[in-house]
Amino acid sequence: MRILVSNDDGYTAPGIEALYNALEGLGELTVVAPETNCSGASNSLTLDRPLSVRQAANGFYYVNGTPSDCVHIALTGLLDFRPDLVVSGINHGANMGDDTLYSGTVAAATEGFLFGIPSIAFSLTEKGWHHLDTAAHVARQVVERHVAQPLERAILLNVNIPAVPLESLGGVRVTRLGKRHPSEPVVRSSTPYGEPVYWIGPAGGALDFAEDTDFGAVERSMASITPLRLDLTHYDQLPGIGQWAEPICASR
Repeated sequence: MRILVSNDDGYTAPGIEALYNALEGLGELTVVAPETNCSGASNSLTLDRPLSVRQAANGFYYVNGTPSDCVHIALTGLLDFRPDLVVSGINHGANMGDDTLYSGTVAAATEGFLFGIPSIAFSLTEKGWHHLDTAAHVARQVVERHVAQPLERAILLNVNIPAVPLESLGGVRVTRLGKRHPSEPVVRSSTPYGEPVYWIGPAGGALDFAEDTDFGAVERSMASITPLRLDLTHYDQLPGIGQWAEPICASR
């Protein structure tokens, strides 16, 4: 078993070290992660400049690019083998509901999934790295289950672990994505020269936090596992859009 490890908090983050240590003994581990924090980078690729890859003293490779860059480079030339699994994290904060669209942690796993490799993103749901050992324990358990009983097709899993002591963890629940309220307003400020600047406001609270959602599971001190897919086609709208677009086609 060859496992590629990445994240979005950067190669020096406590979360990726905890994930690496948790997975030791399950296979050959290779870390390719961003040089700096890339939270919120989503699935962006760097196309306007070359990227450099360096290796830290602990053997971790780091890239001056995004999480997607890291996995993409690893799979298309840096590594001389194809990993059996891509894991991302452990992220410093939750990636639930709408957050998955912005998450660099989920994006790193998504890049592996796009190459047909089973991929899993792990996140600790609160800031501060409290009870990181609980998240590391869950991560190992999930990967062990995948190794022992792999699913028939490539998977993309989003795993969120509440920041609670291991003995307080209520188990694991398979969930759907919940939904947040819209984000809070921007925070207005100014530069020393009086020019206006804006900080993106904090995420809104949970709107859909039913028991079967990721928000609902974490609220009940349970780890949440959500299978994701990437087909964005809105199939229910195909007939209606087809009728709407037909005159456009006929006018050519």
